[in-house]
Amino acid sequence: MKFWCVAAASIATLVVPAQAQHARTLAEDAAAFGARDAVSASRLSPDGSSVMYITPGPGPKTFAIISNLQTGKSSVMTSADGQPELLSWCNFAAPSRAVCRVTGLTNQAGQIIGFQRLVAMDTDGTSPKLLGQPQSAYDERLRQYDGVVLDWNGGTDGTVLMQREYVPEAGKVGSAVVRIKDGLGVDRVDTRSVRFSPVEPPRDSASGYMTDGRGNVRVMSVHETSGNGRSLTGRIKYFYRTKNSREWKTLVEHAAQDEQVRPLAIDADLNALYVLKKKDKRQALYTIALDEKRAERLVAENPRVDIDDVVRIGDGLKVIGYTFADEQRQAVYFDPEFKALAESLSNALPELPIIYFVDSSANGSKLLIFAGSDDDPGRYYLFDRDSKQLNEAMVDRPQLEGRTLAKVKPVTVRAPDGAQIPAYLTLPPGKEAKGLPAIVLPHGGPSSRDEWGFDWISQFLAARGYAVIQPQYRGSAGYGDEWLNDNGFKNWRTSMSDIAASARWLSSQGIADPDRVAIVGWSYGGYAALLEAETDPSLYKAVVAIAPVTDLQLLKEDHAFYTSARIIEEFIGSGPHVQDGSPLRHASKIQVPVLLVHGDLDANVRFSHSQKMEAALRSAGKEVEFLQYKGLDHQLRDSGARAEFLTRMGQLLERTIGR
Repeated sequence: MKFWCVAAASIATLVVPAQAQHARTLAEDAAAFGARDAVSASRLSPDGSSVMYITPGPGPKTFAIISNLQTGKSSVMTSADGQPELLSWCNFAAPSRAVCRVTGLTNQAGQIIGFQRLVAMDTDGTSPKLLGQPQSAYDERLRQYDGVVLDWNGGTDGTVLMQREYVPEAGKVGSAVVRIKDGLGVDRVDTRSVRFSPVEPPRDSASGYMTDGRGNVRVMSVHETSGNGRSLTGRIKYFYRTKNSREWKTLVEHAAQDEQVRPLAIDADLNALYVLKKKDKRQALYTIALDEKRAERLVAENPRVDIDDVVRIGDGLKVIGYTFADEQRQAVYFDPEFKALAESLSNALPELPIIYFVDSSANGSKLLIFAGSDDDPGRYYLFDRDSKQLNEAMVDRPQLEGRTLAKVKPVTVRAPDGAQIPAYLTLPPGKEAKGLPAIVLPHGGPSSRDEWGFDWISQFLAARGYAVIQPQYRGSAGYGDEWLNDNGFKNWRTSMSDIAASARWLSSQGIADPDRVAIVGWSYGGYAALLEAETDPSLYKAVVAIAPVTDLQLLKEDHAFYTSARIIEEFIGSGPHVQDGSPLRHASKIQVPVLLVHGDLDANVRFSHSQKMEAALRSAGKEVEFLQYKGLDHQLRDSGARAEFLTRMGQLLERTIGR
């Protein structure tokens, strides 16, 4: 495993000799950019001496690695083969005990079912124990998720505060012992013995709990349901407890989905809950006091974009700041010490402006820090606050070390109706920005957005010589309610108009050759790529759609048997836009070659969307290629699969718009 050698560099700063840039083959670029992140879900040990993280193996396999930051030695704690189990994250419950979350998807009678299990083990991989309620052959319902760790208790004694799902038994004959507990409860669990003591009794109405990070359950959420409790409405009610009380009191009543508060963190020192709440049609940050008065205080707002999160270092420690993403992601610290520390780190790492605190040791003396930029995928550092030493520990994408990557520039595109569309422009390194072949790359969602920084697909395209524009079309999240514009399905025409305006802007600026433009997208972005090729067929010479939505009515039907059915139904809506805004129903309008890419265990957008689109295109006599990946989900978590589809995409682009 190449990355483990990099990790073994430990705290010694990794220095990679500069390499002369040379023309690389399509296969070389596809393998390098298609490789999954070598580090994800990294956590620092309680004493700050080791880091635990997830790294990919061959195919969909994942490994949990522990690297000693003092000796430089790394070892595999455990692994999952990806068929269907994946390691999502691991964390220290004690210096020698860990908890890992295992996730996966299965196809049961045509329905894609997700599952999650929490598994505790020693850091050498021995003595594994499941932390959820033991499964029974008489379980009344399918047990998809067993629980959530709410509080790590400092990661020192091996106990965790855990939200656990209890499933009653049914149809058990000949036994006086039948489980009757039902719903979500909270237990204090010993991860070694799996013995537990109840903290909150299971409630079938509860949908989640929050602690103050110090072992006290202070907030409970209850999702409103309809249809005999089988369907979520999207409305949530929140309850709270005052200090030293066991009584649940109403904190926030049910509200319309677009007016709800979003709890982020409880600060025990303030005795308050940080929440996101709408102000002037944008998300602002507030605190709500967890006392009898429930006083609200506005903490932060931004006139252009939504506030999106708080910054907190360590389990149970105070909130030290908040974040938002404008042209670049920003963190604002109201803790003076961390504000000064962040400024010092920016000065020490001037080429890596994306800096955030990942984790800390139990006493806060050592910090794990991530730093990256648009042309650097990122690297992890260990910072010793006592000695003031900063040492590089790990590299996120070692396959790209020594390469000159593309710079990303925020730009603004004027729409036909005068709207100013934010976008990101990535230009191929070493090429004049004039008359280039170009790619329009709309993001997924639609209620999402791109951010300034490293993006593996746009960087791959830039490395192959293409200019890339990523428009934050109306329908994108993060810019307030007016820009969200209901959403990109109901108001697809506005979203497509913004995407088309971005393609035309590239040509009007002389950056792109108007006869050499293609469109590429993933999920909603794939939907947009197909729909744009139908709506503005003269703009594009090729289409690449990865895991695309192709029919809005089909998308609603896909979720009909899930608790989210009503939410999806309302989000997509009803009316002429369902027919008019479904690429599957207008396949004959596409005049250019299409590449479809999809995994058959996609729970977000069913595999059938691409199957039906391929059939419709072939029936209409269109040129289409369909890459199908057995056992892969919406994210295509397999470096080999990603390298293959990048290669096929590169071949299509070279054939249709050149390089």
